[in-house]
Amino acid sequence: MRPDAVHAVIAVKNLDRAKSRLAERLPAPARSRLVLAMLSDTVAAALAAGLGSVTVVTPDQRVATAMAELGAVVHPDPAATPPADAPTDSGDGLNTALASAAAAVRERHGAVDLLALQADLPAVHAEDLVSMLATAPPTGRAVVVDHTGRGTAALLVRAPGPTALMPRFGPDSARRHRESGAVELLGAWPGLRLDVDTAADLDRAIELGVGPATAALLRDIGWPGGVHEKLIGRCPTPSHVC
Repeated sequence: MRPDAVHAVIAVKNLDRAKSRLAERLPAPARSRLVLAMLSDTVAAALAAGLGSVTVVTPDQRVATAMAELGAVVHPDPAATPPADAPTDSGDGLNTALASAAAAVRERHGAVDLLALQADLPAVHAEDLVSMLATAPPTGRAVVVDHTGRGTAALLVRAPGPTALMPRFGPDSARRHRESGAVELLGAWPGLRLDVDTAADLDRAIELGVGPATAALLRDIGWPGGVHEKLIGRCPTPSHVC
């Protein structure tokens, strides 16, 4: 399946609420900047992979402006009434946002393939996404489990057919996506599987090689002692600089 037949959707909440688990290491302004940098690298990788489009749904105008400048489509945060395929759960509004964006993409482009991505994948490479799409089955839904084995890094639904994205993000989402019929994909793709929630996650992403926006931000905030040395020379693809 050609990557340009797949359209990505990414949901981002207000930057002021982002990454509370990093609060002991970073003040709120730095966390907001980090989230935006990681999102920028995630979107850039998706665009470099040749996906048909990338849609970002967010209530935050700073995110909307930055993503539009990168070439993403910006979708407004949905109203309180969720779409039919977004169940009420503990996904903190993520499922409602993704289902709304997915419906908007199919309204624009028809019954296309949809790929829901986490917003915090600073080490994902375009090659990871292309390889994953080539591995996925030609029909139905598929899930890429994150590095913890419990969460979801990506959720894919193939067209043709009436199958909806049916996001089940939130606690233990990998199990819930499998139970809802999604096939688990077993490729390596370490950058795709590494969504960053903790300081340890961020250090691991640095070891893998983060994208240019995240690398620049980490240098600027001085994360942490020795990070510059780790970043130097870790440029596995042209889109990931150090």
